[in-house]
Amino acid sequence: MIGRKILKFLFIFILILISILFCISIYTIFSGSLKFKVNDEIKSSDVTNISADNYTNLLKSVHENLDDYVGKKISFTGYVYRVIDFSEDEFVLARDMLINSNSQSLIVGFLCKNKEIKNFENNTWIEISGTIEKGYYHSEIPIINVYDIKRVEKPDNTFVYPPDDTYIPTSVIF
Repeated sequence: MIGRKILKFLFIFILILISILFCISIYTIFSGSLKFKVNDEIKSSDVTNISADNYTNLLKSVHENLDDYVGKKISFTGYVYRVIDFSEDEFVLARDMLINSNSQSLIVGFLCKNKEIKNFENNTWIEISGTIEKGYYHSEIPIINVYDIKRVEKPDNTFVYPPDDTYIPTSVIF
């Protein structure tokens, strides 16, 4: 008899406790005190460094969402690559993207502009910093207006990889 009363009391106590916790949770959610905080510490004036790991994801995102990136500053490393119809101040800061397990690759990169590039031969490894702008080369594309350029050593890993299947636009990180 006493065991049943204790069991009933314990059951009612647990129900009241669960109800209180539920009410507190609902209040917290609807009162806004449980808000998700986004890291807004990256300012638009800061320079975003592109690495071999995020190179093609950023390249893809900038091409697909150019308006979101215009005016953003980036810095990255690659080699000088030119094609015959480039002007004297145009070049691609290129990387080789592996496309299959047989080490076949494609040249990928951003079209860049800088008057000093004439001092650098094709295949010279350089690091640039510049601002993303809208430009035109057979269609509207991002062009990096380079404000800083310097020669660097060829990195150990010169390859980049295709964009991830889990690719997420990254314009919000700038």
